[in-house]
Amino acid sequence: MADVRSVALRGDLFEQRIREQWTEQLGRRLDLLVAGCAHDPPPFLDRIDAKATGVDEDLPAVRAHLPDRTYLDSWTLGDLRSVPIPPRSFDVVHLTFLIERIQHAELVLDRILNGLRPGGLLLVRMRDRSTAYGLCDRLTPSWLRRLLWRRLVQGDVTGPLPAVYEPVSSREGLRAFCFMRGLMITDDLAATSGPARGRAGSAVVQLVDRLSRGRFTSSYDEVTMVIRKPQNHFARLI
Repeated sequence: MADVRSVALRGDLFEQRIREQWTEQLGRRLDLLVAGCAHDPPPFLDRIDAKATGVDEDLPAVRAHLPDRTYLDSWTLGDLRSVPIPPRSFDVVHLTFLIERIQHAELVLDRILNGLRPGGLLLVRMRDRSTAYGLCDRLTPSWLRRLLWRRLVQGDVTGPLPAVYEPVSSREGLRAFCFMRGLMITDDLAATSGPARGRAGSAVVQLVDRLSRGRFTSSYDEVTMVIRKPQNHFARLI
């Protein structure tokens, strides 16, 4: 059963964990990678000392908003299988609504993890493909997604981004990914946000839930995880 929490709690959780990470570094300035930098900035950035680097797919909707991302010290757009991510260079990776919209997601995640220092944190937000919302998002034709975008989506990214939803873009899929790589999930929350919170969106996902007899749940659509990379490469933390 999903552990459904408020969206506000998610932001508080990320800030708490990143402050703990900052304390462990004895106040040293943190190196932060923002993967999926087209979205709103991490809410805690104005309250910590961090150097923020952005990375994202090179899409028109993403490129259009990068000039507004003044919190970024630098950014790179391109194929995430090959964009430069120096190994062991970041204390924290903030990965926002990226996993569900890219192809070769596991390969990209492995590259991002390679850029994370031992003991570093991966802060993940994503839509879950196994939910009613995830099913609707990935099965809706692209022309209809564009038509509904302005009416249903609250945010500043213009136009719908791709809806790929590979198996890792689910709660169970990401848990399995972490298990296979010896990563420790310290926090695992679920919430409802975005279009599924509106009257029309809520009605649609509840209908899908009923028609699927609960296989695709309407109780949440967004997953938030805090994942720690072990200090010892050979340690498997469960």
